[in-house]
Amino acid sequence: MRRFLFLTVALGLLSACEVSDPGPVAPLPSVPDSPPLSASAAQSAFASVSARVRPVAVRECQQRTQGANCDFKIEVDPNPKAPVNAYQTVDKNGRPLIIFTRSMIATARNADELAFVMGHEAAHHIRGHLARQNASAVAGAIILGGLAGLAGGGSSTIDAATQIGASVGALTYSKEYELEADELGTVITHKAGYNPLVGAHFFSRIPDPGDRFLGSHPPNAARIQTVQRTASSLGLTQ
Repeated sequence: MRRFLFLTVALGLLSACEVSDPGPVAPLPSVPDSPPLSASAAQSAFASVSARVRPVAVRECQQRTQGANCDFKIEVDPNPKAPVNAYQTVDKNGRPLIIFTRSMIATARNADELAFVMGHEAAHHIRGHLARQNASAVAGAIILGGLAGLAGGGSSTIDAATQIGASVGALTYSKEYELEADELGTVITHKAGYNPLVGAHFFSRIPDPGDRFLGSHPPNAARIQTVQRTASSLGLTQ
């Protein structure tokens, strides 16, 4: 009975994180099949892209939010062995940070890809995804932890349920957040003078997560379709 209750609530929390089948996706504009940039070229491109994307991200943040800290700082992860990744966080003073690992920069084929990923991460902050994800995690922890207590569970059971609830809660809207960031990231990329359709080729080189239950990212096809739809609204076709 207890396990049934936990499962019921978990499924309820997850009801909003499914992404519908995007259907057939038009191909992205072709680009030369070039190798990754050299180390020096990649670092130069990263600095150039940062200088162009940051002011656009700041402006979009100021126009789309009220009272948010829009003083973006774009940095390189100091760990040279960190895996391919880019992420958005905030420092102890609440300043938004966009962090690229060195391997992420080295993986880029062109400046458009760097700009798109950078715009995507900036969009996470502008849309308030970090705070919303934390709130969902807290809600999930309270709900499952509370149910465990009502079901007569001991402290270890309640602790376990709380941890599960927090994990489930954090993932509830994660796919939706990624698509929102892809949409606004497309706008930021375009306004910074880069081509988001070329930048979206990055999706063709990363593993497709599919539409996994409890997955954190939507299928690559859904993400590409979001970029294409947004780019079309901006008058971009290639």
